[in-house]
Amino acid sequence: MSAPTILFLDDDDDLREAVTAVFGMLGRECLALPSVAAMIDTRDTALACELVILDVNLGDGLPSGVDAFAWLRDQKFGGRIVFLTGHARSDLTVARASTLSEHVLQKPLSTEELRALATDARGS
Repeated sequence: MSAPTILFLDDDDDLREAVTAVFGMLGRECLALPSVAAMIDTRDTALACELVILDVNLGDGLPSGVDAFAWLRDQKFGGRIVFLTGHARSDLTVARASTLSEHVLQKPLSTEELRALATDARGS
């Protein structure tokens, strides 16, 4: 198994499993984590990824995808960062994410959207 090139941060266990499976079928290794704390715990692997997909809301009272974005930038992460949300754009955290990245995708993601992300990350 090669090193993951995609980091998927989402608090939904089933979604992490499904996204990891889709990326696997596309020939991409995916590190799927439930929280900002888990991402920090896997710092070196996380920072080596080419693409990070961050769920905006990671649970009540927990650090958000916006917090994960700030940590990645503080660590000088050089890859692409995309936000993902199931909430309306009027949600305050989603609105903040929109100011940080032009890429705020809505759940559910299609297989074609995941394929496009994987291809863009690879640069092919």
